[in-house]
Amino acid sequence: MISSYPHLPLQREEPITEKRPGSYHPPPPPADPAAHAKALGLQLQKTIQQTGQDIGGFDDRKLFRFQVEKGFNPDELRKISREIEFVSQENDEIVVAFVSQSALQSFEARLASIGKGESVTNKQVYYALHAMSGWTPDDRTGWSLKQEGLPETESFYLDLELWPIEDNPKERQLLLSRFESWLRENGIESPDSVKQPGLTIYRVRCDRNQAEQLLRHRDIRIVDLPPRFGLNLRHLGLDIQHFPVPSSPQPNAPGIVVLDSGLATGHPLLGSAVGDAQSFLPGHMAADETGHGTHVAGIALYGDFTKSIEAGSFVPELRLFSGRILDKNNENDGLIENHIEAAVRYFADQYSCRVFNLSFGDSRKPYLGGHVRGLAYTLDRLSRELSVLFIVSAGNVLPEQQDGLAWKQSYPQYLVDDEWAIIDPATALNVLTVGSLARWEATLNAQRNSHDPAELPIAKVEQPSPFSRHGPSVGGAIKPELVAFGGNWALNARNGANYIIEQGLGELSTSLDFAQGSLLGVKCGTSFAAPHIAHIAGKVLSEHPEASANLIRALLVTHASIPYASSEIFDDQNLIRKVLGYGHVDMRALFKSLENEVNLIADGLIENKRHHFYELLIPDDFVSSGKRIREIVVSLAHTPLVRSTRVTYKATRLDYRLIAASDLDHAVKMFSKATSKDDFENIPELPNATVSRSLRSKGTVQSAMWQFKQFNRNSKLKTDKLFVVVTRNDHPWGEAISNTTEEYSLVVCLRDRENQQAKLYSQIQSRLQQRQRARARG
Repeated sequence: MISSYPHLPLQREEPITEKRPGSYHPPPPPADPAAHAKALGLQLQKTIQQTGQDIGGFDDRKLFRFQVEKGFNPDELRKISREIEFVSQENDEIVVAFVSQSALQSFEARLASIGKGESVTNKQVYYALHAMSGWTPDDRTGWSLKQEGLPETESFYLDLELWPIEDNPKERQLLLSRFESWLRENGIESPDSVKQPGLTIYRVRCDRNQAEQLLRHRDIRIVDLPPRFGLNLRHLGLDIQHFPVPSSPQPNAPGIVVLDSGLATGHPLLGSAVGDAQSFLPGHMAADETGHGTHVAGIALYGDFTKSIEAGSFVPELRLFSGRILDKNNENDGLIENHIEAAVRYFADQYSCRVFNLSFGDSRKPYLGGHVRGLAYTLDRLSRELSVLFIVSAGNVLPEQQDGLAWKQSYPQYLVDDEWAIIDPATALNVLTVGSLARWEATLNAQRNSHDPAELPIAKVEQPSPFSRHGPSVGGAIKPELVAFGGNWALNARNGANYIIEQGLGELSTSLDFAQGSLLGVKCGTSFAAPHIAHIAGKVLSEHPEASANLIRALLVTHASIPYASSEIFDDQNLIRKVLGYGHVDMRALFKSLENEVNLIADGLIENKRHHFYELLIPDDFVSSGKRIREIVVSLAHTPLVRSTRVTYKATRLDYRLIAASDLDHAVKMFSKATSKDDFENIPELPNATVSRSLRSKGTVQSAMWQFKQFNRNSKLKTDKLFVVVTRNDHPWGEAISNTTEEYSLVVCLRDRENQQAKLYSQIQSRLQQRQRARARG
């Protein structure tokens, strides 16, 4: 049996250096400032006419949208007038409010002065403005409403998102009260709402005329159709009997909460592990009516069912909790954000649960750029506030016309089409989003008829599932971060290849039909990939009860890699990351370190404009002679505060570099405040990272691997020391609202898997002990 050991600490060096401040450099004056100002003046008149078509509003302000120079700080507009308020960033545009008529007149007068060649103060602000317009009904029309149009029924539901007012509670309350009065005056019913500082949503019932009014209301940001949660419910039961009754998990075992369609608590493989099952859907019981929640829960509790079946017994190591938030039609008549928040707070407060699985997504909200909104924003906010970890499925795509041959022939290229973009809430940055891999290739018919080649799988084993959605998320952040087994599709060439086959290609788990003799069933979907990761996260907590959500995320991506079968079907590394993220989790050394695979972990608190330095103690066995693959993996995770009004979304920017330097002093000097901007940006990271710093730093969990096949005497790992340098550099808008210190977790893994005799753990542990003794003497 291979020996395993506790992970080792990663020690931070004493210097905490200040990062040189970044700055916004105003654009050069336009070639013809007067012509620039006159063009803006004409656009201003059109915009005033546009905003005159708006109705409603809690005050008399006008909302203007500006196209601005890249990097422009919206707060610069306040130099023109204190009565110009920033409202939101929308892609490469900003929306501002002219609070008073005098502010608008002053703005117009200064444009006229520039147009006459006269000098005005803060003219560089005007130079940064490229175009302007109002926020029109077309801008207010959400993605799904544009695709499907208004329903044909006499009355219908719509979801309205208001412009957020995050920093002025009194003004925000005035907005809400007057908007609700306006709804009543116009006979528009609102059965539910979400009221968070950065997210306000009303679900309303209206007719077509009222909908047209809503699309013109000044305080409405987006009008859209209610969510349609696309759950893959195709079910094939397998009659499996004669399993011994599972024992109960330990009372202090970590809890996994499944937020879904409910749970069949009487299932003989689940009952002993159930801690609590509640409904957070008004008027509905906690029991599962569709089977989806029960299927997800089984995987969350046991992970890979085939291992338990082969072992002949099911041994739950985790406690299982269920929060019902979907009805028997997989719908939610209210606003799901409220129900999920209530569920999360309940299980976190009552049972100290820290891992939550959400295996659903809103197919009406694919992410095609711009803001993170809705449920994703809620999950990001709760992740930070409650220090919990959400595991979210990437979402499925189902063919409108089941032309299996077309799917087969265009696989895998179609996986990166816009139609396959991840859906809300998979866009959330502070969660782990999970895509799907195929585990099986042979359908039930193919297994029964071994000589019949008619049923052809679309994906091969360990390739992306044909239905799995892709990233990235906001700002180009890698999504999904991880993939797990979720199923496959096949087609029958003999039957015209015009329909998709799932039978036998999905994930095995607990069935709602257990009373009819079917303890287990098979289902396909990213819904069933996500709980595999939730299960692994729970097992990390079993080994490391004090681990933060950041540390769990960092450990998981550290031990993830792209399966070879997946990497060989894509020519472009960027496409691989869009579909598979950091890859599939290998649990070999995830929970405990091995002699030839060592994890070093650190939790830190870092102030803005600072660097933290960590020296990697490279053991002699790692750089020993011989041709073989050795790996260094570095992963960082943090949970920033987010704002839906900012296109950059996360207030805190945190990333790392792996560098070589002769000693700590030289490393510190490279990152000192005095370093010029160009020199700082060009500080060389160790070459050949699997994920570049520019790409990985866009997310809140970041990982890269460095591989080495052999070392010569001039190798940096022999001549220099290696340092991981963690840097925090917040966006200017985030500096005022972020904590003085931000929490992060850092994981470094050194592997020499091809050398079973490597004593990496012993050698690193010895050097750590030597340093501790030296520091104690000092």
